[in-house]
Amino acid sequence: MSFADAASAGGRSGGGPGEQTRRVTGHLPTGAPDFVYLPVEVPRGVREIAVAYRYDKPTVPEGTAGNACDIGIFDERGTDLGGAGFRGWSGGARTEFFLRADEATPGYLPGPVNPGIWHIALGPYTVAPQGLSYDITITLKYGPQGHTPAPVHPPERARGRGRAWYRGDSHLHSVHSDGKRTPAEIAALARAAGLDFINTSEHNTTSAHRAWDGLWGDDLLILTGEEVTTRNGHVVAMGTDPEVFIDWRYRARDNAFGKYARAIRRAGGLVIPAHPHATCIGCNWKFGLNEADAVEVWNGPYTPDDEVTLAEWDNTLVAHTQGRADWVPAVGHSDAHRDPDVVGLPQTVVLADDLSRRALQDGIRAGRVWIAESSKVGLAFSVTGERGEHAGIGERLAVSRTAKVTARLTVSGTPGSTVSFVTDQGRLYSTALPPSGDGTVSWQTTPDHAAYIRAEVRHPATTPGLPGPMAAMTNPVFLGRRG
Repeated sequence: MSFADAASAGGRSGGGPGEQTRRVTGHLPTGAPDFVYLPVEVPRGVREIAVAYRYDKPTVPEGTAGNACDIGIFDERGTDLGGAGFRGWSGGARTEFFLRADEATPGYLPGPVNPGIWHIALGPYTVAPQGLSYDITITLKYGPQGHTPAPVHPPERARGRGRAWYRGDSHLHSVHSDGKRTPAEIAALARAAGLDFINTSEHNTTSAHRAWDGLWGDDLLILTGEEVTTRNGHVVAMGTDPEVFIDWRYRARDNAFGKYARAIRRAGGLVIPAHPHATCIGCNWKFGLNEADAVEVWNGPYTPDDEVTLAEWDNTLVAHTQGRADWVPAVGHSDAHRDPDVVGLPQTVVLADDLSRRALQDGIRAGRVWIAESSKVGLAFSVTGERGEHAGIGERLAVSRTAKVTARLTVSGTPGSTVSFVTDQGRLYSTALPPSGDGTVSWQTTPDHAAYIRAEVRHPATTPGLPGPMAAMTNPVFLGRRG
Protein backbone atom coordinates (compact mmCIF):
# COMPACT_ATOMS: atom_id res chain seq x y z
CA MET A 1 0.00 0.00 0.00
CA SER A 2 1.58 3.28 -1.04
CA PHE A 3 1.64 6.23 1.32
CA ALA A 4 -0.20 8.37 -1.21
CA ASP A 5 -3.28 6.17 -1.39
CA ALA A 6 -3.39 5.05 2.25
CA ALA A 7 -6.25 7.40 3.12
CA SER A 8 -8.42 6.43 0.16
CA ALA A 9 -7.93 2.75 1.01
CA GLY A 10 -9.23 3.17 4.53
CA GLY A 11 -6.17 4.64 6.24
CA ARG A 12 -6.49 7.73 8.41
CA SER A 13 -4.81 11.00 7.45
CA GLY A 14 -3.65 13.49 10.03
CA GLY A 15 -0.67 15.15 11.71
CA GLY A 16 0.29 18.52 13.09
CA PRO A 17 1.62 21.56 11.25
CA GLY A 18 4.40 20.64 8.89
CA GLU A 19 3.72 16.93 9.08
CA GLN A 20 1.50 14.30 7.52
CA THR A 21 0.38 11.03 9.08
CA ARG A 22 -1.16 7.90 7.62
CA ARG A 23 -2.30 4.71 9.27
CA VAL A 24 -2.01 1.38 7.49
CA THR A 25 -3.56 -1.86 8.71
CA GLY A 26 -3.36 -5.35 7.32
CA HIS A 27 -3.47 -9.05 8.06
CA LEU A 28 -0.86 -11.74 7.38
CA PRO A 29 -1.94 -15.39 7.27
CA THR A 30 0.00 -18.35 8.58
CA GLY A 31 2.64 -19.15 5.98
CA ALA A 32 3.25 -15.48 5.13
CA PRO A 33 6.57 -14.69 3.43
CA ASP A 34 9.57 -14.05 5.68
CA PHE A 35 9.47 -10.38 4.69
CA VAL A 36 6.56 -8.17 3.66
CA TYR A 37 7.32 -4.76 2.15
CA LEU A 38 4.86 -1.86 2.47
CA PRO A 39 5.60 0.97 0.00
CA VAL A 40 5.67 4.53 1.31
CA GLU A 41 5.60 7.32 -1.26
CA VAL A 42 7.87 10.08 0.07
CA PRO A 43 7.44 13.47 -1.67
CA ARG A 44 10.03 16.23 -1.86
CA GLY A 45 10.56 18.40 1.19
CA VAL A 46 10.42 15.64 3.82
CA ARG A 47 13.09 15.92 6.51
CA GLU A 48 12.05 13.04 8.81
CA ILE A 49 10.21 9.73 8.67
CA ALA A 50 8.72 8.36 11.90
CA VAL A 51 7.09 4.94 12.15
CA ALA A 52 5.17 3.24 14.97
CA TYR A 53 3.65 -0.22 14.80
CA ARG A 54 1.78 -2.81 16.77
CA TYR A 55 0.32 -6.23 16.07
CA ASP A 56 -2.07 -8.58 17.80
CA LYS A 57 -0.95 -11.43 20.04
CA PRO A 58 -3.85 -13.88 20.26
CA THR A 59 -3.88 -16.79 22.66
CA VAL A 60 -2.54 -19.97 21.07
CA PRO A 61 -2.52 -23.60 22.23
CA GLU A 62 0.45 -24.78 24.27
CA GLY A 63 3.33 -25.69 21.99
CA THR A 64 2.08 -23.47 19.15
CA ALA A 65 4.03 -20.39 18.10
CA GLY A 66 2.30 -17.07 18.64
CA ASN A 67 2.78 -13.85 16.72
CA ALA A 68 6.18 -12.16 16.55
CA CYS A 69 6.89 -9.49 13.95
CA ASP A 70 10.11 -7.56 13.31
CA ILE A 71 10.36 -4.20 11.55
CA GLY A 72 12.85 -2.11 9.56
CA ILE A 73 12.98 0.27 6.61
CA PHE A 74 14.54 0.61 3.15
CA ASP A 75 14.89 3.90 1.30
CA GLU A 76 14.19 4.90 -2.31
CA ARG A 77 17.07 2.72 -3.55
CA GLY A 78 14.92 -0.35 -3.07
CA THR A 79 14.73 -3.65 -1.20
CA ASP A 80 16.91 -5.83 -3.43
CA LEU A 81 18.85 -8.49 -1.55
CA GLY A 82 22.32 -7.11 -0.94
CA GLY A 83 21.30 -3.73 -2.40
CA ALA A 84 22.03 -0.22 -1.20
CA GLY A 85 18.58 0.64 0.15
CA PHE A 86 18.96 -0.58 3.74
CA ARG A 87 18.34 2.19 6.31
CA GLY A 88 17.77 0.29 9.53
CA TRP A 89 16.33 -2.61 11.44
CA SER A 90 15.17 -2.99 15.02
CA GLY A 91 13.81 -6.52 14.84
CA GLY A 92 11.27 -6.86 17.62
CA ALA A 93 13.18 -4.64 20.05
CA ARG A 94 11.22 -1.42 19.36
CA THR A 95 7.68 -0.38 18.55
CA GLU A 96 8.66 2.93 16.93
CA PHE A 97 11.58 4.62 15.21
CA PHE A 98 12.53 7.72 13.25
CA LEU A 99 15.30 8.77 10.92
CA ARG A 100 16.44 12.03 9.39
CA ALA A 101 19.68 13.50 8.08
CA ASP A 102 21.27 14.40 11.40
CA GLU A 103 19.92 11.70 13.71
CA ALA A 104 18.12 8.36 13.86
CA THR A 105 16.81 5.89 16.39
CA PRO A 106 19.55 3.40 17.36
CA GLY A 107 19.46 0.60 14.83
CA TYR A 108 18.74 3.05 12.00
CA LEU A 109 21.08 5.06 9.79
CA PRO A 110 20.92 8.86 9.71
CA GLY A 111 21.00 10.37 6.26
CA PRO A 112 18.95 12.29 3.71
CA VAL A 113 15.25 11.54 3.35
CA ASN A 114 15.17 11.53 -0.42
CA PRO A 115 11.94 11.50 -2.44
CA GLY A 116 10.80 8.23 -3.93
CA ILE A 117 9.24 4.96 -2.89
CA TRP A 118 10.52 3.80 0.49
CA HIS A 119 9.48 0.48 2.04
CA ILE A 120 8.65 -0.48 5.58
CA ALA A 121 9.84 -4.06 6.01
CA LEU A 122 7.83 -6.37 8.22
CA GLY A 123 9.42 -9.63 9.29
CA PRO A 124 6.73 -11.99 10.60
CA TYR A 125 9.03 -14.28 12.58
CA THR A 126 6.20 -16.54 13.69
CA VAL A 127 2.51 -16.30 12.86
CA ALA A 128 -0.28 -17.72 15.02
CA PRO A 129 -2.94 -20.00 13.49
CA GLN A 130 -5.32 -17.01 13.59
CA GLY A 131 -2.91 -14.94 11.50
CA LEU A 132 -1.21 -11.66 12.39
CA SER A 133 -2.99 -8.30 12.20
CA TYR A 134 -0.75 -5.23 12.10
CA ASP A 135 -1.36 -1.52 12.57
CA ILE A 136 1.29 0.93 11.37
CA THR A 137 1.38 4.71 11.74
CA ILE A 138 3.70 6.62 9.40
CA THR A 139 4.48 10.30 9.92
CA LEU A 140 6.35 12.47 7.43
CA LYS A 141 7.75 15.71 8.84
CA TYR A 142 8.53 18.50 6.38
CA GLY A 143 11.29 21.08 6.44
CA PRO A 144 14.91 21.62 5.41
CA GLN A 145 17.20 18.62 5.53
CA GLY A 146 19.74 18.74 8.31
CA HIS A 147 23.45 17.97 8.00
CA THR A 148 24.61 14.37 8.34
CA PRO A 149 27.71 14.30 10.55
CA ALA A 150 30.72 12.47 9.15
CA PRO A 151 30.86 9.13 10.97
CA VAL A 152 33.72 8.53 13.38
CA HIS A 153 34.91 4.94 13.50
CA PRO A 154 37.30 3.13 15.83
CA PRO A 155 40.91 2.69 14.68
CA GLU A 156 42.05 -0.76 13.55
CA ARG A 157 44.99 -0.90 15.95
CA ALA A 158 45.69 -0.28 19.62
CA ARG A 159 49.04 -0.07 21.38
CA GLY A 160 49.03 -3.65 22.65
CA ARG A 161 52.02 -5.63 23.93
CA GLY A 162 53.58 -6.89 20.71
CA ARG A 163 53.22 -10.64 20.13
CA ALA A 164 51.06 -11.73 23.04
CA TRP A 165 47.85 -13.43 24.09
CA TYR A 166 44.95 -10.97 23.79
CA ARG A 167 41.54 -11.44 25.39
CA GLY A 168 38.36 -10.42 23.62
CA ASP A 169 34.61 -10.75 23.29
CA SER A 170 33.30 -10.49 19.73
CA HIS A 171 29.57 -11.07 20.27
CA LEU A 172 27.89 -8.19 22.11
CA HIS A 173 24.63 -6.27 21.83
CA SER A 174 23.78 -2.68 22.74
CA VAL A 175 20.74 -0.43 22.40
CA HIS A 176 21.47 -0.44 18.66
CA SER A 177 19.68 -3.82 18.44
CA ASP A 178 18.03 -5.79 21.25
CA GLY A 179 20.50 -4.99 24.02
CA LYS A 180 19.84 -2.63 26.91
CA ARG A 181 23.35 -1.27 27.40
CA THR A 182 24.87 1.77 25.74
CA PRO A 183 28.21 1.48 23.93
CA ALA A 184 29.80 3.44 26.79
CA GLU A 185 28.52 0.92 29.32
CA ILE A 186 29.80 -1.98 27.22
CA ALA A 187 33.25 -0.43 26.88
CA ALA A 188 33.43 0.09 30.64
CA LEU A 189 32.38 -3.50 31.31
CA ALA A 190 34.92 -4.79 28.78
CA ARG A 191 37.71 -2.95 30.56
CA ALA A 192 36.51 -4.21 33.94
CA ALA A 193 36.52 -7.76 32.53
CA GLY A 194 40.17 -7.45 31.53
CA LEU A 195 39.48 -7.54 27.80
CA ASP A 196 41.85 -6.19 25.17
CA PHE A 197 39.33 -6.10 22.31
CA ILE A 198 35.63 -6.26 21.55
CA ASN A 199 33.58 -6.48 18.36
CA THR A 200 30.26 -4.71 17.90
CA SER A 201 27.75 -7.24 16.56
CA GLU A 202 24.23 -5.85 16.39
CA HIS A 203 21.46 -7.85 14.76
CA ASN A 204 21.20 -6.93 11.07
CA THR A 205 22.39 -3.34 11.35
CA THR A 206 25.58 -1.31 11.23
CA SER A 207 24.27 1.71 13.13
CA ALA A 208 26.56 1.02 16.10
CA HIS A 209 29.69 1.32 13.96
CA ARG A 210 29.65 5.10 14.49
CA ALA A 211 28.66 4.97 18.17
CA TRP A 212 32.06 4.39 19.84
CA ASP A 213 33.68 7.82 19.53
CA GLY A 214 35.96 8.39 22.54
CA LEU A 215 35.44 4.87 23.93
CA TRP A 216 38.48 3.13 22.47
CA GLY A 217 42.02 3.60 23.72
CA ASP A 218 45.47 2.10 23.99
CA ASP A 219 43.97 -0.49 26.33
CA LEU A 220 40.89 -1.43 24.26
CA LEU A 221 40.55 -2.14 20.54
CA ILE A 222 36.99 -1.92 19.20
CA LEU A 223 36.19 -3.79 15.99
CA THR A 224 33.09 -3.24 13.87
CA GLY A 225 30.88 -6.09 12.70
CA GLU A 226 27.35 -7.46 12.66
CA GLU A 227 25.35 -10.45 13.83
CA VAL A 228 23.76 -11.55 10.57
CA THR A 229 20.51 -12.97 11.94
CA THR A 230 18.88 -15.22 9.36
CA ARG A 231 15.89 -17.50 9.91
CA ASN A 232 18.24 -20.51 9.71
CA GLY A 233 20.95 -19.41 12.11
CA HIS A 234 23.07 -16.46 13.16
CA VAL A 235 26.61 -15.61 12.09
CA VAL A 236 28.98 -13.10 13.68
CA ALA A 237 30.76 -11.00 11.07
CA MET A 238 33.85 -10.10 13.09
CA GLY A 239 35.92 -7.08 12.13
CA THR A 240 34.22 -6.00 8.91
CA ASP A 241 34.98 -2.59 7.43
CA PRO A 242 32.91 0.17 9.06
CA GLU A 243 29.48 0.83 7.52
CA VAL A 244 29.53 -2.37 5.42
CA PHE A 245 26.10 -3.98 5.80
CA ILE A 246 25.70 -7.74 5.31
CA ASP A 247 22.20 -8.84 4.29
CA TRP A 248 20.36 -11.49 6.28
CA ARG A 249 17.19 -12.10 4.24
CA TYR A 250 17.69 -15.71 3.09
CA ARG A 251 17.39 -19.27 4.31
CA ALA A 252 19.57 -22.33 3.72
CA ARG A 253 17.26 -23.49 0.91
CA ASP A 254 18.00 -20.26 -1.00
CA ASN A 255 21.64 -21.29 -1.49
CA ALA A 256 22.75 -17.70 -0.84
CA PHE A 257 24.87 -17.96 2.30
CA GLY A 258 28.12 -18.54 0.41
CA LYS A 259 27.66 -15.23 -1.40
CA TYR A 260 27.26 -13.32 1.85
CA ALA A 261 30.04 -15.21 3.62
CA ARG A 262 32.31 -14.06 0.81
CA ALA A 263 30.95 -10.53 1.24
CA ILE A 264 31.97 -10.65 4.91
CA ARG A 265 35.49 -11.65 3.92
CA ARG A 266 35.67 -9.00 1.18
CA ALA A 267 34.82 -6.48 3.87
CA GLY A 268 37.77 -7.72 5.91
CA GLY A 269 35.77 -9.80 8.37
CA LEU A 270 35.68 -13.32 9.74
CA VAL A 271 32.68 -15.64 9.31
CA ILE A 272 31.80 -17.12 12.72
CA PRO A 273 28.56 -19.13 13.10
CA ALA A 274 27.07 -18.23 16.49
CA HIS A 275 25.45 -20.55 19.07
CA PRO A 276 24.76 -23.24 16.42
CA HIS A 277 22.51 -25.31 18.70
CA ALA A 278 20.78 -22.57 20.68
CA THR A 279 17.11 -23.28 21.27
CA CYS A 280 15.71 -19.86 20.28
CA ILE A 281 13.55 -19.74 17.14
CA GLY A 282 15.72 -19.31 14.05
CA CYS A 283 18.98 -19.79 16.00
CA ASN A 284 19.78 -23.37 14.96
CA TRP A 285 22.60 -23.27 12.39
CA LYS A 286 21.67 -24.88 9.05
CA PHE A 287 24.34 -23.56 6.64
CA GLY A 288 27.16 -25.96 7.49
CA LEU A 289 30.74 -24.98 8.28
CA ASN A 290 32.29 -24.96 4.80
CA GLU A 291 32.32 -21.14 4.75
CA ALA A 292 33.23 -20.66 8.41
CA ASP A 293 36.51 -19.13 9.59
CA ALA A 294 35.77 -20.18 13.18
CA VAL A 295 32.75 -21.43 15.13
CA GLU A 296 31.31 -20.20 18.42
CA VAL A 297 31.26 -23.37 20.53
CA TRP A 298 30.68 -21.56 23.83
CA ASN A 299 28.05 -18.83 24.08
CA GLY A 300 27.47 -17.12 27.42
CA PRO A 301 27.30 -19.26 30.58
CA TYR A 302 28.10 -22.84 29.55
CA THR A 303 24.91 -24.83 28.87
CA PRO A 304 23.88 -28.19 27.36
CA ASP A 305 23.48 -26.67 23.88
CA ASP A 306 27.14 -25.61 24.06
CA GLU A 307 27.95 -29.23 24.90
CA VAL A 308 26.17 -30.33 21.72
CA THR A 309 28.09 -27.77 19.67
CA LEU A 310 31.37 -28.84 21.26
CA ALA A 311 30.75 -32.50 20.36
CA GLU A 312 29.81 -31.57 16.80
CA TRP A 313 32.94 -29.42 16.48
CA ASP A 314 35.11 -32.22 17.83
CA ASN A 315 33.72 -34.49 15.12
CA THR A 316 34.95 -32.01 12.51
CA LEU A 317 38.45 -32.30 14.00
CA VAL A 318 38.28 -36.07 13.55
CA ALA A 319 37.17 -35.61 9.94
CA HIS A 320 40.10 -33.26 9.38
CA THR A 321 42.61 -35.81 10.64
CA GLN A 322 41.17 -38.27 8.11
CA GLY A 323 41.62 -35.80 5.27
CA ARG A 324 37.91 -35.17 4.76
CA ALA A 325 37.66 -31.51 5.74
CA ASP A 326 39.53 -28.41 6.79
CA TRP A 327 39.43 -27.77 10.50
CA VAL A 328 37.57 -24.79 11.92
CA PRO A 329 38.91 -23.17 15.11
CA ALA A 330 36.67 -22.82 18.16
CA VAL A 331 35.93 -19.48 19.82
CA GLY A 332 33.70 -18.32 22.67
CA HIS A 333 31.72 -15.13 23.24
CA SER A 334 29.32 -13.75 25.84
CA ASP A 335 26.43 -12.65 23.59
CA ALA A 336 25.73 -10.22 26.43
CA HIS A 337 22.59 -8.11 26.02
CA ARG A 338 21.67 -6.70 29.43
CA ASP A 339 22.12 -7.19 33.16
CA PRO A 340 22.92 -9.73 34.50
CA ASP A 341 24.70 -10.90 31.29
CA VAL A 342 28.46 -10.81 31.89
CA VAL A 343 30.66 -9.22 29.23
CA GLY A 344 33.66 -11.52 28.77
CA LEU A 345 31.87 -14.72 29.86
CA PRO A 346 33.38 -16.42 28.01
CA GLN A 347 36.27 -14.70 26.27
CA THR A 348 38.44 -15.73 23.35
CA VAL A 349 42.17 -15.53 24.04
CA VAL A 350 44.18 -15.09 20.83
CA LEU A 351 47.92 -15.27 20.20
CA ALA A 352 48.48 -12.32 17.85
CA ASP A 353 51.49 -10.38 16.62
CA ASP A 354 49.94 -7.15 17.86
CA LEU A 355 46.63 -5.72 18.99
CA SER A 356 45.14 -5.01 15.58
CA ARG A 357 42.24 -6.20 13.49
CA ARG A 358 44.40 -8.10 11.02
CA ALA A 359 46.67 -9.70 13.62
CA LEU A 360 43.76 -10.90 15.75
CA GLN A 361 41.98 -12.32 12.72
CA ASP A 362 45.16 -14.09 11.61
CA GLY A 363 45.48 -15.64 15.05
CA ILE A 364 41.88 -16.84 15.04
CA ARG A 365 42.10 -18.28 11.52
CA ALA A 366 45.22 -20.20 12.55
CA GLY A 367 43.49 -21.56 15.65
CA ARG A 368 45.94 -19.93 18.08
CA VAL A 369 43.04 -19.60 20.50
CA TRP A 370 41.85 -20.78 23.86
CA ILE A 371 38.64 -19.87 25.66
CA ALA A 372 38.17 -18.89 29.30
CA GLU A 373 35.23 -18.07 31.53
CA SER A 374 36.99 -14.92 32.79
CA SER A 375 40.29 -13.07 32.86
CA LYS A 376 41.00 -14.71 36.22
CA VAL A 377 41.80 -17.91 34.31
CA GLY A 378 45.34 -18.36 33.06
CA LEU A 379 46.41 -21.19 30.77
CA ALA A 380 49.38 -22.47 28.79
CA PHE A 381 49.21 -25.62 26.65
CA SER A 382 51.79 -27.26 24.42
CA VAL A 383 52.99 -30.64 23.19
CA THR A 384 56.68 -31.56 22.96
CA GLY A 385 58.63 -34.39 21.36
CA GLU A 386 61.56 -36.43 22.60
CA ARG A 387 64.04 -34.40 20.55
CA GLY A 388 62.92 -30.98 21.67
CA GLU A 389 60.18 -30.53 19.07
CA HIS A 390 57.47 -28.13 20.25
CA ALA A 391 53.96 -27.18 19.12
CA GLY A 392 51.50 -24.77 20.67
CA ILE A 393 47.76 -24.35 20.37
CA GLY A 394 46.59 -24.54 16.75
CA GLU A 395 49.92 -25.95 15.54
CA ARG A 396 51.17 -29.37 14.43
CA LEU A 397 53.92 -31.40 16.09
CA ALA A 398 55.61 -33.05 13.11
CA VAL A 399 57.05 -36.25 14.58
CA SER A 400 56.92 -39.90 13.54
CA ARG A 401 53.83 -41.97 14.25
CA THR A 402 55.54 -43.89 17.05
CA ALA A 403 57.37 -41.00 18.70
CA LYS A 404 56.50 -40.32 22.32
CA VAL A 405 55.05 -36.88 22.89
CA THR A 406 54.17 -35.06 26.10
CA ALA A 407 51.16 -32.79 26.46
CA ARG A 408 51.54 -30.22 29.22
CA LEU A 409 48.84 -27.90 30.54
CA THR A 410 49.46 -25.23 33.14
CA VAL A 411 46.33 -23.57 34.47
CA SER A 412 45.42 -21.09 37.20
CA GLY A 413 42.30 -19.48 38.59
CA THR A 414 39.91 -22.46 38.36
CA PRO A 415 39.28 -23.73 41.93
CA GLY A 416 37.76 -27.20 42.24
CA SER A 417 38.19 -28.01 38.57
CA THR A 418 39.27 -31.07 36.60
CA VAL A 419 41.63 -31.17 33.61
CA SER A 420 41.01 -33.51 30.67
CA PHE A 421 42.99 -34.26 27.54
CA VAL A 422 40.69 -35.01 24.59
CA THR A 423 41.81 -36.69 21.35
CA ASP A 424 40.21 -38.15 18.24
CA GLN A 425 39.69 -41.27 20.39
CA GLY A 426 37.80 -39.34 23.05
CA ARG A 427 38.61 -38.19 26.56
CA LEU A 428 41.71 -40.24 27.36
CA TYR A 429 43.02 -38.68 30.55
CA SER A 430 41.44 -36.66 33.37
CA THR A 431 42.72 -35.52 36.73
CA ALA A 432 41.63 -33.08 39.41
CA LEU A 433 43.60 -29.91 39.99
CA PRO A 434 44.56 -28.89 43.51
CA PRO A 435 41.76 -27.11 45.42
CA SER A 436 43.35 -23.76 44.52
CA GLY A 437 42.70 -24.42 40.85
CA ASP A 438 46.36 -23.84 40.03
CA GLY A 439 48.58 -26.59 38.68
CA THR A 440 50.39 -28.33 35.84
CA VAL A 441 49.23 -31.60 34.28
CA SER A 442 51.24 -33.76 31.85
CA TRP A 443 50.30 -36.78 29.76
CA GLN A 444 52.18 -38.90 27.24
CA THR A 445 50.99 -40.54 24.04
CA THR A 446 52.05 -41.08 20.41
CA PRO A 447 50.59 -39.92 17.08
CA ASP A 448 49.58 -43.56 16.50
CA HIS A 449 47.18 -43.27 19.42
CA ALA A 450 46.14 -39.62 19.16
CA ALA A 451 45.82 -37.56 15.98
CA TYR A 452 45.36 -34.41 18.06
CA ILE A 453 45.19 -33.35 21.68
CA ARG A 454 43.12 -30.55 23.13
CA ALA A 455 42.61 -29.59 26.76
CA GLU A 456 39.48 -28.92 28.80
CA VAL A 457 39.17 -27.51 32.31
CA ARG A 458 35.77 -28.12 33.86
CA HIS A 459 33.91 -27.35 37.05
CA PRO A 460 32.12 -30.18 38.90
CA ALA A 461 29.03 -31.53 37.14
CA THR A 462 25.72 -29.81 37.86
CA THR A 463 23.43 -31.60 35.37
CA PRO A 464 22.94 -35.38 35.60
CA GLY A 465 24.41 -37.18 32.60
CA LEU A 466 26.51 -34.23 31.45
CA PRO A 467 30.09 -33.24 32.23
CA GLY A 468 30.65 -30.16 34.34
CA PRO A 469 30.48 -26.64 32.93
CA MET A 470 33.56 -25.43 31.12
CA ALA A 471 36.06 -23.15 32.85
CA ALA A 472 38.54 -23.11 29.95
CA MET A 473 39.31 -25.05 26.79
CA THR A 474 41.87 -25.00 24.01
CA ASN A 475 41.97 -25.58 20.32
CA PRO A 476 43.91 -28.71 19.33
CA VAL A 477 47.54 -29.46 18.78
CA PHE A 478 47.76 -31.90 15.85
CA LEU A 479 50.23 -34.78 16.02
CA GLY A 480 52.32 -36.46 13.33
CA ARG A 481 53.64 -35.49 9.95
CA ARG A 482 51.16 -34.50 7.27
CA GLY A 483 50.13 -37.20 4.81
